[in-house]
Amino acid sequence: MTATSTFTVPTVDIAPYVSGGSAEEKAAVARALDEAARTVGFIQIQGHGIPAALSDGLAGAIDEFFGLPLETKKQYRQPKGVNRGYTPPKTERLSLSLGVEKPERMNDFFEAFNVGVATSDFPGLSLPESVYPENVWPAEAPGFEPRVEAWFAAASAVGRVLLRIFEDALGLAPGYFAPFTDHSIDVLRINNYALPDGLDVTLEGDLVGMGEHTDFGIVTLLWADRVAGLQVLGSDGSWNDVMPEPGALLINLGDLTGRWTNENWKSTLHRVKPPVIDGTIRRRRSAAFFLDGNVDATVSTLPTCLTPGEPELYAPITVGDHITAKLNGSRGLVRNTDGTEREAARVEASAYRG
Repeated sequence: MTATSTFTVPTVDIAPYVSGGSAEEKAAVARALDEAARTVGFIQIQGHGIPAALSDGLAGAIDEFFGLPLETKKQYRQPKGVNRGYTPPKTERLSLSLGVEKPERMNDFFEAFNVGVATSDFPGLSLPESVYPENVWPAEAPGFEPRVEAWFAAASAVGRVLLRIFEDALGLAPGYFAPFTDHSIDVLRINNYALPDGLDVTLEGDLVGMGEHTDFGIVTLLWADRVAGLQVLGSDGSWNDVMPEPGALLINLGDLTGRWTNENWKSTLHRVKPPVIDGTIRRRRSAAFFLDGNVDATVSTLPTCLTPGEPELYAPITVGDHITAKLNGSRGLVRNTDGTEREAARVEASAYRG
């Protein structure tokens, strides 16, 4: 089952938090975000303050790198377990990150490039290089690094604004999330959904650009082309097409926020199934900024999200342990069994092949 007429992704204008709105205006934003987080888990945000020139620069950077020959791009593939650099098509399976295995399905066909914060960004801390590795940058695409870094900085700033809104929406003190995010594992994953020349694929069966999954961390900010492909799981088990409004960013909540809020806020399942036109996969670009939290922070249910006698759905877990288990699934191609039962059940209950 796909696309129900009643499914919508709410739009929230966060300008009052970006440009100094009144207390009443901010309260209205927090209420709107809370409602969207409880009902959908995906939100279109306007008024984020990122200039169109930075978005255009990011799009140009994506074209510059992914337009390189496949063998050139493969030079920037990093050793297993290093969350940086190039990922070739058909080398990951994101559905394994939440414990779902479909042996007849091929691996996800997207290609990607990852950058993020590194140990050198936090000289006063002793952080694991395996979690905060240094970036690699393609010399063959000289415009890639500056334009991607500019977008990364802007997305990071918006992510911190969202945390401030979360605090208000959840009845928490200002700055509550700061000790959980002052050396957050922030990663930007740039995706290209188009198979390079010379890479064979049969355009039939269960073709998947990116398998169904929830995001791992606190919150994700997504820039994407206005091209069909992203699908979000509705509460009725239907998969629904979603694309960003002009000038908007899509945000969605990650697993750690679901744990914090005892699933009062939704970490919503989504996938990418780009259209096939005349036997060719139509190209789609996206860039997902993941604000995942400090590697050593422990996430447990927020007191404002529990009513008396209500059970906690999840045991406390460190950000590092949670992210590691998820990555071992999607990239190590090992079925994750670490507390994924609730997520896997939602996938199996959905119209899986819709």
